Amino acid sequence: MLTLNKETEYIFSKIKNDERITEEEALYLLENEELLTLGKLANYIRSKKHPDNIATFVVDRNVNYTNVCVAGCKFCAFQKRKSDKDAYVLDFEEIYKKVQELVDWGGTTLLMQGGLNPDLRLDFYVQLFKGIKERFPDIHIHSLSATEINYIAKLEKMSYKEVLSVLKEAGLDSLPGGGAEILSDEVRVLISSNKTTTQQWLEVHKTAHELGMKSTATMMFGHVEKPKHIIEHLSNVRKLQDYSLKNNKGYFTAFIPWTFQKGGTQLDFLEPATSVWYLKVLSVSRIFLDNFENIQSSHVTQTMKVGPVGLHFGANDLGSTMIEENVVTSTGLPVSYPKPEKMAKIIKEAGFIPAQRDTYYNIVRYFD
Repeated sequence: MLTLNKETEYIFSKIKNDERITEEEALYLLENEELLTLGKLANYIRSKKHPDNIATFVVDRNVNYTNVCVAGCKFCAFQKRKSDKDAYVLDFEEIYKKVQELVDWGGTTLLMQGGLNPDLRLDFYVQLFKGIKERFPDIHIHSLSATEINYIAKLEKMSYKEVLSVLKEAGLDSLPGGGAEILSDEVRVLISSNKTTTQQWLEVHKTAHELGMKSTATMMFGHVEKPKHIIEHLSNVRKLQDYSLKNNKGYFTAFIPWTFQKGGTQLDFLEPATSVWYLKVLSVSRIFLDNFENIQSSHVTQTMKVGPVGLHFGANDLGSTMIEENVVTSTGLPVSYPKPEKMAKIIKEAGFIPAQRDTYYNIVRYFD
């Protein structure tokens, strides 16, 4: 039997009546409630949205096409200057080879993100996406963060709508939520002052949604932010989701929170977020984001010991098999790349029915 204090009992009564909780109520839960209570509340909502008890994952590959970046984010160990010996831009043939390996794995989604490289103009991406679609027409191109779109628009002196329209025509299917970090300018000025502002990040995704493109929303926390900034972030994406669901064919398909990982960054003096804090934030995300169907638990930053636990704290998705990932691994954190059968086994052992999905959360296959 779940015993709740007066404040949480009131919030839970709102949830049971399908009423939206406020920012103040979400902040109260995050700062005052214990983990297991939050987990039970979040799991209650997950089970209502996903009563079939299915937990999904996607087979994709994260190709980081360049590590040259002028942003200078304090949390990043991946970025290189153009003059660095280990700076690179992958040639198209190498990228095509990586996509072929993805297809051989039974993959459906190609995630591509890189740095803000001033040498790569709009035509680079147009030719790359066209080349991929010509060779692999069934692969879904889920690529380029809002930060990259903003930078391309700046270089080309074009609007977001113009850039996204050209890229969509070339083969870009949807946008990942990278570059969000914390959507509060109080935080962004401290850790990523040369990247997009909160409003710019939101405007790129809003524009993509208006063009009928879907995207994901993410949050990278556990650094200099305070709990109020986490709630501000959640509120920003909830408001945009409200707008998009009402007015557009495009919208956020999922919310994906993960934690900052130190190792070769300018923020290595910080203590990493605990798994308990991760699970609390994950739970509050499910509770507050009532207009999101899918919440993803991060095994990449939380390891395969904690990631599946997130399925009991509001998440209904375990993310990706991650055939390749270079940004998190650049910090020195070991990342596993489980094959689909292994992901299915892990999900089943966690007490859920495993299923492989595509980018839009359509089921591709079930596992016994």
